Amino acid sequence: MRTIFLCSIALVLSGVTCTHAQNYPAKPIRVIDAYPPGGGTDIVARTIAPKFLESQGQSWVVDSRAGAQGIIGAEIAAKSPPDGYTLLMYTTNFTIHPSIYKSLPYDFLQAFSPVTQTSSVPMILIVHPSVPARSIKELLTEARSKPGRINYASSGFGGITHMAGELLDNLANVKMTHIPYKGGAPSVAATLGGEVDLTFAATPVGIPHIRSGRVRALAVSSATRSAVIPALPTLAEAGVPDYDVTNEYGVVAPAGTPRAIVLKLQQEIARILNLPDVKERLMGIGAEPVGSTPEQFGEHLKSEVAKWASVIKANRIEMQQW
Repeated sequence: MRTIFLCSIALVLSGVTCTHAQNYPAKPIRVIDAYPPGGGTDIVARTIAPKFLESQGQSWVVDSRAGAQGIIGAEIAAKSPPDGYTLLMYTTNFTIHPSIYKSLPYDFLQAFSPVTQTSSVPMILIVHPSVPARSIKELLTEARSKPGRINYASSGFGGITHMAGELLDNLANVKMTHIPYKGGAPSVAATLGGEVDLTFAATPVGIPHIRSGRVRALAVSSATRSAVIPALPTLAEAGVPDYDVTNEYGVVAPAGTPRAIVLKLQQEIARILNLPDVKERLMGIGAEPVGSTPEQFGEHLKSEVAKWASVIKANRIEMQQW
C-alpha cells in the first residue's frame, strides 16, 4: 500500500511511472565524491555501498572527482540526468561555497534534491603543548589581550575548519590569525609541529594525537558532547554560547529526480545507517549516524547556507573566484 501511495505522488509530481519507481534501481548507481579518496565522504559512501548491493542487487560505484574545493564534482552531479543513477556525497563545505565563491556553476539549493543526512562529525579544538591555555576560557583571555597573536591552521580557504575559526572569532569577540593549508592532514601536522597554535581537527584524526600527548584538546565543536570523547566539553559549555559546528555528510541527487526514487533511496540509506555493524564502523571514525528525511535535510541545508552567509558577512571575508 505504501509503495502504491508513493508511486501516486510520483505520477502527479514528476510523471515517472510506478513501474519505473518500483524497478529502481535497475543498474549500478554512480556516487560522486567531490573530495580525495580516504576522506570522510569516501569512507561513508564505501561503508554504505556493500549493504546497498546486498539488499538492492545493484552497486554504488564511488566516483572520485576531487578538485576546486569540491566544486568540480558537484558541477558534474548537478548537470547529470535526474534519474536516480547519479548521486553526490554532500559535505558542509557545499553550504559555505555560495557565500565564499563568485560565479559558481550551479546554485546548490536549486541544483540538488536532498535525500538524507548520513552522519555528523564533530571537530576537536586542539592546541600545541607550547600554548599555555588549558581551557577555552584561558585561550579566549589570551586572544583578547593580544589580537591576532594566536593563529590557527585550516584545511584551506572557505573550508569547514576555516569557518570554525571565523565563527569562534565572531561569537567570542576575538581575532585570531587564519593560516590556510592544503588539506586537513597538513593543518593538523602544522599544529603537531608547533608551526601554529591550534586547529580544528576531525574527531578520528585528532584523537590519536590527543592520546599520545602531542596536542592538548580543549573542546569539541558540536552542540552536544561527542560519544567518542565524552569527557571533553563543548565550546558552548566552555564559554562560547551558541557555538555549533560539525562536518556533516549526506546524499543529494540532481534536482528533478522523481520523488518516489528519492524516498526509496532515503529509506534504504536510513535502514543501512541503523545496522549495528554500520553504526559501529561510523562511530569508530567519529561519525554519528543520522538518516534524516528529505524534508528535514532540506530545511537543514537552508539553515546552514544562511548561517555561514551571516558569519562570512560579519567577518568581512571577501569572496574569491573559484
